[in-house]
Amino acid sequence: MSGGAVAQTYDYIVIGAGSAGCAVARRLSDDPSVRVLLLEAGGHAKGFWARSPVGMAKLFKDKRFNWMYSTEPVPTLRHRSLYWPRGKALGGSSAINGLVYVRGNRKDFDHWESLGNPGWGWESVLPVFRRIEKYGGAAGSRHGYGSDGPLTISDPAVKHPTAIDFIEAARRNQIPTVTAFTGMEPESAGFLQATIRNGARQSSYDAFIAPVRNRPNLVVESGVHVRRIVMQNRQAVGVEVLRGNQARSITASREVIVSAGALNSPQVLMLSGIGDGDALRQHGIETQFHLPGVGQNLQDHFVARVQASVTPESSYNRSLHGWRKYAEGIKYLMTGGGYLALAASMAAALVKSSPDADYTDLEISFRPMTFTYHASGKVEIDRHDAMSASVYNTRPASRGEVRLRSADPLAPPAFQPNFLSDQRDIRAMLSGLRKLRAIWATEPLASRMIAELTPGPGMVTDDQLIDYMRREGQNAYHPAGSCKMGNDPMAVVDARLRVHGIGRLRVADASIMPTVTSGNTNAPSIMIGDKAADLILADAKAA
Repeated sequence: MSGGAVAQTYDYIVIGAGSAGCAVARRLSDDPSVRVLLLEAGGHAKGFWARSPVGMAKLFKDKRFNWMYSTEPVPTLRHRSLYWPRGKALGGSSAINGLVYVRGNRKDFDHWESLGNPGWGWESVLPVFRRIEKYGGAAGSRHGYGSDGPLTISDPAVKHPTAIDFIEAARRNQIPTVTAFTGMEPESAGFLQATIRNGARQSSYDAFIAPVRNRPNLVVESGVHVRRIVMQNRQAVGVEVLRGNQARSITASREVIVSAGALNSPQVLMLSGIGDGDALRQHGIETQFHLPGVGQNLQDHFVARVQASVTPESSYNRSLHGWRKYAEGIKYLMTGGGYLALAASMAAALVKSSPDADYTDLEISFRPMTFTYHASGKVEIDRHDAMSASVYNTRPASRGEVRLRSADPLAPPAFQPNFLSDQRDIRAMLSGLRKLRAIWATEPLASRMIAELTPGPGMVTDDQLIDYMRREGQNAYHPAGSCKMGNDPMAVVDARLRVHGIGRLRVADASIMPTVTSGNTNAPSIMIGDKAADLILADAKAA
């Protein structure tokens, strides 16, 4: 305690009001006899750009709502340091992301269970997904989306003809079409669903916390930074937080749940003395429990972006420039529809990199538009007629790490993703780029295309494409795995998300994934938070 603050006590303290943390806090607070504290370093992302889906471009480098992290120089990518946006707001990264909702493949979760994590197979997590979802599309009941949950899942407000042709071209390349991606399909192509409700972004905070914000047993504190978890006799008993220069301690009578995300959850643990003892000593941190896996096993989906010039009617770039953008603005304000109500990608193909792959390990996401990242941080829709696609390696073999940069809780950690350090990832990406080119060369999409802009028609050999990936490839902003679930020597939490060696402490977010899911990670992160509440409540009842 410091500054004369009065001690506070809650039953549960949740660190991080992001995708998973909001789901945890909502479920725990459903019991009015339980007092829950939800802590968030950022504030409330308000305003037109925070509400409208197109505003993701404005939030891409907005210091108010974004940690704006960068990786260490990546040796395999010509020692480039990659930008890594992370949400610093109520809702976490779901307050700034591209809004795409993909559960992952059912075999992702069966694989988790096969690694010694009972209760995490597809048949166990599917009811949790359905419980959080509210999908109103016609395909919902047929394909297994939930219809009564707090999180709205919707189809694109506009289904552009070029995206329709992309899906048809994929079908002609033996990729079956689907009306919704629900995790139960083999290779498939179709329109993507998104966390958009009535044309507005629906973050995890909007869906899970805002409707119950007035509960007397749920306290949400924003603008506070967790300095460390307080422990006694190797049990978590509370947290020490900073608000400005003022520090205070808060007591948890039952549990502390860390939901700070795959980049910050390991940082919180290490600052609290949980991690590799030798590394902690280098920063003058007393080891509470030697857990060498903290910060290891970091994964993300490496991505290569491809662009092509197209015929004028094949892109909606022009609709977001000049007088047309004002017309789109009026349409959005009047109806909640139009191009301003779209997620980052409109359609996708989920495919295998080779016939030998167990299941899909590539995501080709498509959009009938293009944009440019400027050095100033501005993201601008291009003025020329063009379409683009991103090839993601969704089941990477490469592993990175999160390390402490210092013992200062306000200093960002050091991130080394080690992209393309495993030859299997290079082979998968080469396959993905060629599969995309095959789709683009197939009718009815081929007639819309004028010329490939990047990598460019001259880039055809393996060496040329690998060079392009090393020069221009990026992360997909889907970090996971840095506090992995399991029972091996590098595991951080068990199958009930309890931190090994420390009582009354759990981690619940994308960091617990043993392997990152095969698609955008927001949906499984929310599922992990909701399932964590199941585990916490069941253990409390048993006790």
